[in-house]
Amino acid sequence: MSEKPLPFGVLLRRWRQDRRMTQEDLALAASSSTRHLSYLETGRAQPSRDMVLRLAEHLQVPLRDQNALLLAAGYAPMFEERSLAELEAAKLAIEQVLQAHKPYPAFALDRRWNVVLSNSALPQLYEGCAPEFLRKPINAIRLVLHPLAMGPRIVNFVEWRAHVMTVLRQQVATRPDPVIQALLAEVMGYPAPAGGIAPAITEGPQRYATPLQIATRFGTVSLLNTTTVFGTPTEITLSELALEMLFPADAATAAIVKTMAEEEATLAANQAVLQKAS
Repeated sequence: MSEKPLPFGVLLRRWRQDRRMTQEDLALAASSSTRHLSYLETGRAQPSRDMVLRLAEHLQVPLRDQNALLLAAGYAPMFEERSLAELEAAKLAIEQVLQAHKPYPAFALDRRWNVVLSNSALPQLYEGCAPEFLRKPINAIRLVLHPLAMGPRIVNFVEWRAHVMTVLRQQVATRPDPVIQALLAEVMGYPAPAGGIAPAITEGPQRYATPLQIATRFGTVSLLNTTTVFGTPTEITLSELALEMLFPADAATAAIVKTMAEEEATLAANQAVLQKAS
């Protein structure tokens, strides 16, 4: 049995309260009146399509939820949702960015942290992970923190998990999602590996950002991550995509990555020779 859709006024009030805005604040921002906004929230008045979009803009409502607001107000959805495969130009642009970032890892992630594209750099980072964590769809958070994946090799596990939990909590606060809430609860339950707590560091990149520190057979790599999103998306899939790119946090990591990349290139060349000979 499907749930009955919530009225526009109820949805509007929830978004306004989530953004910690008063009716007066929102009315002023949207060039309306507090009285009219009150009528909209109680269902005594119906918004125009333009008003729905104006309110959504000032409340910073994600495109997916703007469609829900439009439907609740009696209007057709405005924003399309297509698979990344259908968005050929955007997919090509993303692939070019990811490949240009080699030899460092880079991923395109959806709103639930599943990897939709990757440059497949440094496979040595994932050595020792249980096979199920490397099968599609790969969840980036589980891959890094789960005790059967990379978790036991994350040197600063407690610190990194705290960072991830903060990001997930912010995501839930922005847009409640039961899948993200379940992922947050799961991550909170992951046990910290023995000896996985890194000491407090006051020098180096840790002073201004939390690096991801991974123990590998080549040594410990320390990587900083950056997140890039599309600036003016008008399509739901693109609006929810994020590009995560890892950079070396120190010279030692840059040297280790160079060795890893050279090893991978040698293996690829040997495989090519074997395939040609067979």
